[in-house]
Amino acid sequence: QVQLVESGGGLVQAGDSLRLSCAASGFTFSSYTMGWFRQGIGKEREFVSAITWGISTAYYADSVKGRFTISRDNAQNTVYLQMNSLKPEDTAVYYCAAAYRTSNSYRNIRAYGYWGQGTPVTVSS
Repeated sequence: QVQLVESGGGLVQAGDSLRLSCAASGFTFSSYTMGWFRQGIGKEREFVSAITWGISTAYYADSVKGRFTISRDNAQNTVYLQMNSLKPEDTAVYYCAAAYRTSNSYRNIRAYGYWGQGTPVTVSS
């Protein structure tokens, strides 16, 4: 049974940091590109960051570049998102997702076959 379980969300103030984790099970984690997406209230789900399978190349949305860092631990089947210098506009539910051997379509929601339940992040001003 495939599971993606996010954790680490919460309520913080602007400028604070959070570290999200996503624990995966039920599939060969190392063969999947892992992505983070977010969805604010009344907004569409958007790409935040991804780290590819294989050589673990990291990609970021322009809005988070320089503030967020994605990493993965294939031994622990876990992907992380370190979020620094948080802003109120980062407020959203953050979702972890997995895409099988995807290298070029990492921004495309439809490339991801497995999704977590999401963890909320609220940044107050």
